Formats: sequence, C-alpha cells, structure tokens
Amino acid sequence: MIGSIDCMHWQWKNCPTAWQGDYENRKGQKSIILEAVAGFDTWVWHSFFGVAGSQNDLNVLGQSPVFNDILRGEAPNITYEINNTIYQTGYYLADGIYPRWTTFVKTIPHPRSHKQNFFARYQEGYRKDVERCFGILQARWAIIRGTARLFDEEVLRSIMMTCIIPP
Repeated sequence: MIGSIDCMHWQWKNCPTAWQGDYENRKGQKSIILEAVAGFDTWVWHSFFGVAGSQNDLNVLGQSPVFNDILRGEAPNITYEINNTIYQTGYYLADGIYPRWTTFVKTIPHPRSHKQNFFARYQEGYRKDVERCFGILQARWAIIRGTARLFDEEVLRSIMMTCIIPP
C-alpha cells in the first residue's frame, strides 16, 4: 500500500471577486483544495494544492500529477503477494468517488459475509489515515486551521507546502 488518497478544502475568505464562481464549493464557501496521499504514520507522500473549490475529488485527480510516473513507466517497482497472486504495482486506499482503477482499493459498499465485513471495516479504518493527517496539520498549524485571509494563490500554496513539510 502506498497510502490513502483524499482531498481537503481550505476556506478562502479573500478570494478575488472575479474568481469567486470557480472557487465556490457546494456549501457556498470559497475554498482551495489540497489533494494528499498519506501513509499510516501520517507522512505525506504526495500533495497537490491549488485546485478551485468547485471541483470534486475526481476532477482534482484528473489535474493531479500523482500518476504521471506510472503513465511514463517510471513508477517504483513494488512486488507483493496476496492469496498466491503476485502484484507489481502499488495501490491507494480511496473512498467511493474515485474511479474503478486497479490502483485504487475501495471498501465493499454492502458486505454480505463475515470476511467482507472484516475487510470493509479495516479498509475504512486505514483509509482514514489521510483524514487524520489533515486533522494533525490543522491542529499543528493555526494558519491553515482557519480561513485563508491572503489574496495571492501562490502565497497560499507556499504556506500549505511549508506546513506539509515535516520539521
């Protein structure tokens, strides 16, 4: 497993007027999206910041460079075995909005057996690693806990990336 993938909205109070339609999320708030892949230890392996808040996770994934290495054939070779089957590519834990690609492992929506219920419970628990990472970032850095008050998107990107880099 490479990590869990998800997105976080950072509310943007001083979004420029001309951009407000693009950055307005479904709650009517202006926001900028952070996409992150985090491991069980809340280490951020990938981050992509700056997509307009009106986009959903699937649209952010389409703009994200997270799979560029795989598309170029430069992805790290990861070999693991499950049920006597050898796999060569890593996988991400994801929620239901992500596409049905082999690189995403999603929960079983309606588990019918004890084994399926066991898998679903553990998969959902481990997928929350990225949510826990977002919570830790917001608890550690007050500047991203509240609304963004700056006007320049590049400055906001610098702030977010600085907060993500571990001390």
